[in-house]
Amino acid sequence: MMDKFPRGLRVGAFLLLLGSCGAQIVRNETAPPVTVPVEKDQDKAKREAKSRVGGPDTRDALPPSGAELVGGNGVVEPADRETQVASQVSAVVADVLVREGQQVKKGDVLVQLDDAVERAALRSAEADLAGERANLSRVQKGVRMEDRDAANADAQAAKSRADLSAGILARTEQLAKTNAATADELERARRQAQTDQAVYRSADARLRAAEAGSRVEEVSFQRARLLAAEARVAQAQAQVERLVVRAPIDAEVLQVKVRKGELYSLGSEPLVVLGDTTKLRVRMDVDERDIAKVVVGAKAFVTADAFGAERFSGKVVEVGRRFGRKNIRTDDPIEKNDTKVLETVIELEVNTRLVPGQRVTSYVTAS
Repeated sequence: MMDKFPRGLRVGAFLLLLGSCGAQIVRNETAPPVTVPVEKDQDKAKREAKSRVGGPDTRDALPPSGAELVGGNGVVEPADRETQVASQVSAVVADVLVREGQQVKKGDVLVQLDDAVERAALRSAEADLAGERANLSRVQKGVRMEDRDAANADAQAAKSRADLSAGILARTEQLAKTNAATADELERARRQAQTDQAVYRSADARLRAAEAGSRVEEVSFQRARLLAAEARVAQAQAQVERLVVRAPIDAEVLQVKVRKGELYSLGSEPLVVLGDTTKLRVRMDVDERDIAKVVVGAKAFVTADAFGAERFSGKVVEVGRRFGRKNIRTDDPIEKNDTKVLETVIELEVNTRLVPGQRVTSYVTAS
């Protein structure tokens, strides 16, 4: 296609392109460094933006110290983390018996859930238990003395009738031998004697059964029914107890998350948050580059924006055994959020004015 243009035109275009490239190279070599800001950008950098929330909008420098420090963000927590107390079932909150800041003992009732249905089931089970106990007592004691006396009297009466019928039969047989009694009279006497004898044996058996008492199988069966009734009562009591939320430890009530009349759903937020605030700890995020400088027993201190430059002293009591993601995130735009951290626990020396859940800046003396 280039063959269609005259040779002189092609040479001129090539020389023009070559000259443009050379001029660009010379311009790049003689231009000032790109890292030097221009004057208008320098003027913008000198301007100060006023904070909307008040206070200086600056990043605090590492506090002065005679030793090398490892810094990191941390959060205040109770002596053994927070205990989130929940219920095992979903129910309406009948009453809240504690308030935030209150000290509770292990076993104290925190929240009472509605248990009207469960208590009705418990009363029914207790009534069944009372009936089964009465049945067992009756079976073990057997018949009463009055019933035994009546059975004895019935047996004696039946024996007397049987003896009388036997005597009549004997006389009738003697009369039949002399033709003084007919065959029909003899048969009647024989049948009556057999009937009265059977009645006597039946009455005598009832008397012996009354005197012997209940059978072993009957007593065992009734005991089994009693055990089943006791198990139903225990089950009903457990259902009632599940609706009473108690404190698992001696602690302070840090937060109450429900109110009377609300419906609590299983698996949602806890009912009450507890914590042992007799001692406070700080859970600090240590960057993976600094873990070799942090050891158990090292001196440490923390600072909080709310208390200015005041330091809260402590020591390292625990160093994590596995890396994880950062737990505490600040609003600093230059903060690295994708770094790995190792949790380090600092125990503060005195019960300070810090509050569980408060974010602090932590410093540990490097080893």
